[in-house]
Amino acid sequence: MRTVTIVGASLSGLHAARELRAQGFDGRLVIVGEEPHHPYDRPPLSKTFLTGGADESRLALTDAEETAGLDAEWLLGVRARGLDPRGRTVLLDDGRTVSTDGVVIATGASARRLPGKSLAGVHTLRTLDDARALRAGLTRGPRRVVVIGGGFIGAETASSCARLGHTVTVVEAAPLPLVPQLGTAMAAVCAALHRRGGVELVTGTGVATLRGAATVTGVCLTDGRTLPADIVIVGIGAVPNSAWLAGSTLVPQDGVPCDDGCVTALPQVVAVGDVARVGGIRAEHWTSATEQPRAAAANLLAGRTLVTARTLPYFWSDQYDSRIQFAGRHREGDTVRVTEGEITDDGLPGESGFLARYERDGRTVAVLAVDRPRAFLRARRELRREPQRDERAPDGRQGRERQETEPAAL
Repeated sequence: MRTVTIVGASLSGLHAARELRAQGFDGRLVIVGEEPHHPYDRPPLSKTFLTGGADESRLALTDAEETAGLDAEWLLGVRARGLDPRGRTVLLDDGRTVSTDGVVIATGASARRLPGKSLAGVHTLRTLDDARALRAGLTRGPRRVVVIGGGFIGAETASSCARLGHTVTVVEAAPLPLVPQLGTAMAAVCAALHRRGGVELVTGTGVATLRGAATVTGVCLTDGRTLPADIVIVGIGAVPNSAWLAGSTLVPQDGVPCDDGCVTALPQVVAVGDVARVGGIRAEHWTSATEQPRAAAANLLAGRTLVTARTLPYFWSDQYDSRIQFAGRHREGDTVRVTEGEITDDGLPGESGFLARYERDGRTVAVLAVDRPRAFLRARRELRREPQRDERAPDGRQGRERQETEPAAL
């Protein structure tokens, strides 16, 4: 194998490059990135970067010394538009082609957008350019901000906007925010965090349309209400960037299907990060993006699956001065017990936070902590030592695990 091309100058793409070099690959290494930026850290975009606590220099994931040490060809600001497995060629939007022996697909995911016309003042938050535009809008005096979606991106962005002094409303279609990620009981704690932070939470209703001619002026809800808005932030999930693979015989199914070692159905092609559906599960977690490349690189260089990449999911989120940490896999119906600390009568974490365990069939399958980092670290270590069972849903299907702070913490 003389040339390996990594498509995606992302967190997972960077870790794939590091692993290839660490595991002995000394050939030509090409890294293709749609954005004009070198790899950067996404979790701060909705937090310290948005509030002005971190500048762009602190987002960089590499420095000049490491970039030189990787000895890679960086093709930035250009999108991959196709993969020709027969000719072993990556096709680029600008007409160039890259001949290659191996491919790492690390194209990540894009923010899901609302249908309809584009209006000024409507933002998503997935990329550095997204964050730049939103931060500029938030510096123009007090704003009425409506956040659509109560997931991690929505909650973190709402928290940052409230800290900046804006009037913030979060709209969530479900009865509570973060129910799929945390379950009903613990999602209620996150709802209480919104209230404590001075943010209005509107649940159980969706968005019908946005109001405005050229610039957004309001959000019309499906229950008939209209919320006035100067800025609207859309945080309704992400779509894997796999459309460019159409015609390559890889059939995207909510991402790129892989075995447990990140190996696809095409010879010498692996996938990692948010775009990869590893062993039937697409996990938008920061830890997946950093751990999967080790197995992917080993299997790519070996030409077959020798190492698996199914690891224990872990994510964290910072909201309203509280740190939420979760590890494991839970299902609806699991028993949830607070084993350390407390949840107060008004649904908020106690002064020292709390640790909760999710239990099924007499064993702990997941742990959640709010403002209790040491206890969480200990519980996570215990959980990692537990034998991992096949976590298929009761109907036999496998699903998707999402960490919308990777921007996940993603």
